[in-house]
Amino acid sequence: MRTFWSWFRILAGFAIIGVLAWRLGTDAFLDGLRGIGLGPVLAALAIGLLTTVVSAWRWRVVASRLGLRLPLRQAVTDYYRAQFLNGVLPAGILGDVHRAVEHGRQAGDVARGVRAVVLERTAGQVVVVAAGLAVLIFRPAVLPAFAHDVLTVAGAGVLLVAIVVLTVACRTGDRWLHSASKWRRGFAESMADVRAGLLGLRTWPRVTALSLVGLAGHLTLFVVAAHAAGATASLMTLLPLLVLALLAMGLPINVGGFGPREGVAALAFAAAGLGAQQGVTVAVVYGLLGLVSTAPGGAVLLVQWLGSLRRRPVAPTALPARTPAPAATALPARNAAPAPARVPARSAA
Repeated sequence: MRTFWSWFRILAGFAIIGVLAWRLGTDAFLDGLRGIGLGPVLAALAIGLLTTVVSAWRWRVVASRLGLRLPLRQAVTDYYRAQFLNGVLPAGILGDVHRAVEHGRQAGDVARGVRAVVLERTAGQVVVVAAGLAVLIFRPAVLPAFAHDVLTVAGAGVLLVAIVVLTVACRTGDRWLHSASKWRRGFAESMADVRAGLLGLRTWPRVTALSLVGLAGHLTLFVVAAHAAGATASLMTLLPLLVLALLAMGLPINVGGFGPREGVAALAFAAAGLGAQQGVTVAVVYGLLGLVSTAPGGAVLLVQWLGSLRRRPVAPTALPARTPAPAATALPARNAAPAPARVPARSAA
């Protein structure tokens, strides 16, 4: 079942891209490649540094509340690497999986390390969903009716699940922590981590503020992508459309982020009178600039790989076996007197 779901997510992302290329032509994608210049690339690197640092800081806050040590420098390095792997690998989450397991191993608690990453990513996604729902509620005309209903239901479902989990986490005591049941004990530990990692009075304001800064960074990069793609609409017109495109990126059917983002951008830009083709182009440029912003993560991987090669022990070279020298033959000593000849004994008379 897990293999089927993994392939379904990837194939669904490719299917969305294929339908867009069939309906709008390949020019919408090729125009995205042509719209990237030096200015947008430098802006992507600068914005990527900001969003990576605040996201890594958010991860560090959650991990520290769970009792895991995570220096900010290591958090930034690992977050860069995870984003790069998310962008170049099909599933879109393998970088986060590697980040969670690696940090858990270093901290001596893999399960808690995984929960720290899940909570950190969930906090950021909840902020994006809340912003997207606000756009759908107050600007319902930004999407056609069927797409508006689908995204509204999906976003409301995510928020409802989050509210239920938070409510259960607040009301669940620690009476199952010492339960004989492995499932009850695991559930109690997870709820305790939710309370400690997200709901503490010293935690949720910092996590929310960092998530809002990260959202602002992603929207700024989307605005850069829109201008690079030739969009001339005002910022007030673009922002609701870009929020919905970001919301679509959270749908678990994409290829490195591509797929639903381009589909929703096409629908939103068409509904706003800007043209579906321009929406796809803006989304493609954003995706490419997003990959550029994670390029330092590729450098991190390269440096770590070279370091592992230097630390790899070199097997000693086997020396050829030496041929034993022949045993020395005893030579007679020089000027030695010859041994006396034996005289046969005379027979008795």
